[in-house]
Amino acid sequence: MSGRPYRNVFLSFLFSFASIITHAQNSYLPVRDVSFKMQTALAVRMDSLQKEFKAKGLEWPVRYMFIRSFKYDGQLEVWVKNEAKEKYKLFKTYRVCLLSGAMGPKRMQGDYQVPEGFYYINEFNPRSNYHLALGLNYPNASDKILSDSLRPGNSIYIHGSCVSVGCIPVTDEDIEEIYLIASSAKASGEDFIPVHVFPVRYDRKKSLEFFENYTRNNPSLEKFGLQLKAAFDKFEATKEVPLVMVDRKGAYVID
Repeated sequence: MSGRPYRNVFLSFLFSFASIITHAQNSYLPVRDVSFKMQTALAVRMDSLQKEFKAKGLEWPVRYMFIRSFKYDGQLEVWVKNEAKEKYKLFKTYRVCLLSGAMGPKRMQGDYQVPEGFYYINEFNPRSNYHLALGLNYPNASDKILSDSLRPGNSIYIHGSCVSVGCIPVTDEDIEEIYLIASSAKASGEDFIPVHVFPVRYDRKKSLEFFENYTRNNPSLEKFGLQLKAAFDKFEATKEVPLVMVDRKGAYVID
């Protein structure tokens, strides 16, 4: 039996993938920076991703994406929508492989802490040492006020390879999906894909109890965690990403 039908299908996968990167901005995913091996892997991954979107009644390509991560619970959620006035819908919850550091925000370089707070994706790295990587804009406006002024740290990513020294690691297969969804949103014009990182799931009894016990003798950490909870509660109630501001002291203010 000829391999031509399979070859035609495979080429259609590559064409679909190429259509994303061709219409995207060269600043984050230029064609020349994606190896043929990676193009092949992502093309196959995108085919299954599109089928899963269809099965869940979601539209592809994605125009808006929102990510939430929960440190204690080891979870990363991907929410999507296709119109600005729509409510976000949960596409999938991924497992975070490892957690470095402890509860609480990142405050200096070398503390191995995963940041907590409100960020956006500011970098797409298709040639990461960790398979694929999406960079976060740490330090943000709040971190710049509250963290070490000379050495706040940097280079925080959502990436593959299941290793971590302060980042948010997932499996290679999972980062391929997350990366493709983010690429679709970016190519559709979403310049600031929001990423909210929480210490715990505030809607899970065991997690909330852990947070309360952990911060019982640390009022400043408790106060910080409750600032984050306000944004979590707002999204849970509205399925819209809340407007987050930062006051002069570096505290988050949720509209």
